[in-house]
Amino acid sequence: MPGPLLFCYDGSEGSRAAMSSAADLVARPAPVVVLTIWQPASALLAQAGGWGYLSNEEQVDGDQAQLAQQAAAEGVERARGHGFEADARTERATEGAGRTIVEIADELDARLIVCGRRGRGAVTSALLGSVSHDVLAHAARPVLIAPEH
Repeated sequence: MPGPLLFCYDGSEGSRAAMSSAADLVARPAPVVVLTIWQPASALLAQAGGWGYLSNEEQVDGDQAQLAQQAAAEGVERARGHGFEADARTERATEGAGRTIVEIADELDARLIVCGRRGRGAVTSALLGSVSHDVLAHAARPVLIAPEH
């Protein structure tokens, strides 16, 4: 596959561990897109099953977008520290982070999707779902999912 590696990065220990795992396995230099997904408040409320109203929804969304940009910039610096040729990308996801990751991977023709795993227990994952499991189930390309520790 000719496209870049796609690092899903949110600043968590899991996303850092996944990047380190990929650095151990992938020859460099290699092009990388560091992708940070953020979800608007309305999407998060809907996923939680609640119907609510936030008087400051635009402010919350703006803050989330800014935090995503900061995380993506941090991820680029980490990726470059591992010897990758990295660029940042942030995306707003209204239909779930996993679905958005797969769509972007397809758009970029990514040769590998790299995700962390937060290590939730079986019950919590069954109830809340998992971005990494969603990506693995729907991606038509290789996926590396690395545990947090």
